[in-house]
Amino acid sequence: MNMKIKTLLVLLCSYCLNLSAQTTYDIVVYGGTSAGITSALQAAKIGKKVILIEPGDRIGGLTTGGLGETDSGNEKAIGGLSAEFYLRVGAKYGKKEQVWNFEPSVALSVFQDWLKEYKVPVIYNERLDLNTSPKMIGNRITEIQMESGKKYSAGVFIDATYEGDLMAKAKVSYIIGREANSQHNETMNGYMSGNELPSGIDPYIIKGDPSSGLLRRVNSSAGGEVGEANKMIQAYNYRMCLTNNPENRIMITKPDGYKEADYEILFRAIEQGQHRRFFKLALISKDKTDSNNDSGISTDYIGTNYMYPEADYTTRKLIAKEHEIYQKGLVWTLQNHPRVPKEIKEFYKPWGLPKDEFTENGNWPSQLYIRESRRMLSDFIVTEDVVLSKVEVADPVGLGSYAMDSHHTQYCVGDDGFVRSEGGFYKVFKTPYPISYQSIVPKKTECENLIVPVCVSATHAAYGSIRMEPVFMILGQSAALAASIALDKKIAVQNVPYKDLAKALVKEKQILSPTTISKVK
Repeated sequence: MNMKIKTLLVLLCSYCLNLSAQTTYDIVVYGGTSAGITSALQAAKIGKKVILIEPGDRIGGLTTGGLGETDSGNEKAIGGLSAEFYLRVGAKYGKKEQVWNFEPSVALSVFQDWLKEYKVPVIYNERLDLNTSPKMIGNRITEIQMESGKKYSAGVFIDATYEGDLMAKAKVSYIIGREANSQHNETMNGYMSGNELPSGIDPYIIKGDPSSGLLRRVNSSAGGEVGEANKMIQAYNYRMCLTNNPENRIMITKPDGYKEADYEILFRAIEQGQHRRFFKLALISKDKTDSNNDSGISTDYIGTNYMYPEADYTTRKLIAKEHEIYQKGLVWTLQNHPRVPKEIKEFYKPWGLPKDEFTENGNWPSQLYIRESRRMLSDFIVTEDVVLSKVEVADPVGLGSYAMDSHHTQYCVGDDGFVRSEGGFYKVFKTPYPISYQSIVPKKTECENLIVPVCVSATHAAYGSIRMEPVFMILGQSAALAASIALDKKIAVQNVPYKDLAKALVKEKQILSPTTISKVK
């Protein structure tokens, strides 16, 4: 090839790459979680130029990541695109009604079809560059940069990630951990009393010998008094999809990196009388499960995730891998270890990974269950009193209805000298509660064109209810409608007139008040 022609081609390719690297949209949605997807769908539906950027290679977050037994709460409180998602799942199974239990591959298919239908462009494997900050003019983000060097500009940005990385890089205030009960007059924040382990589990490597040291992942004490603030976060795990169908089953082998010491609490729990309740086998089809945590010693890798929210990508990947090793090791242990009784082995022995799920990731879920990470601190903080309908909400953008639910944060030595699990709670309430628009937008003094429908402004206790996938879809859709109004009126997202927003929300079938639930068909 002529050298001049070759040089011209190189320059032309470079020019084209630069053009593609700097792209402007009305709305940029970062995070292909269920909230990110409904944000992008809603934006496209009303004619906005939108792009959905997914840091990994699979969209849908936990909804396509194994959480097939939906934490729906009051199903009548779920409106808009969230309600439509479950109708579309039903259609995949040949049903006209909503289906709440489903296979991961079916949920993925629903989202993929839906995004194609609305012609939403999706970018995969593009992660926010954590070594740079978004470009800002005043309190407005003008551009974000990805690790690849690509840059995206927009009028409004939506951070729909579980981690809240864009929110944090924009210097929006947030909290990690558990507030003190006294801070917001709550009852389920800070250190907790209680225990979900069998009594009598000796905490020492050699039973009865403190000089031998504590068991792996067991702290010498809770770390503070009941109700005191701390930086601990509830445990993560993978929502395993398992099958007992031999024709579609891959048995889980002892994983590389297996640490037998991680299961000493399990062995001692069995010795103290615990049987079978080591993980759920909730059916989502005739032969597949959504297998979640089911007791104080189960699939949650308790006490190993504290660094995750603010860690870099490499560290997060390592933490996720440790969770995978632990859970695969748990299944293998329950099925094969000589210290596990035959009855328990036989109960769990039929279950393995489905060949037709998560085929791109060795049949293992690619999404770690980030139950809680950063939580924004905005002008309105959802607290226990809001969830329990003791506080009036003037600007609702959707309803929550699932119980306030936190998994454990640590193992520690209790006052009785035995191991206990700390941090778990589950409080059911009867009436769905409104979620304030202010809880999904930052303080105006911090950022005027960012909306955060996942890492919302809520206390640890209240977030235990909000953090459910149907609610994330509700808040994602509402975020896009608010963003659209802000764009049209050329105003900050905090200045969106609620009257206009409420009108748009109702038009899109969002449910804003518990009193309207009985009227919804």
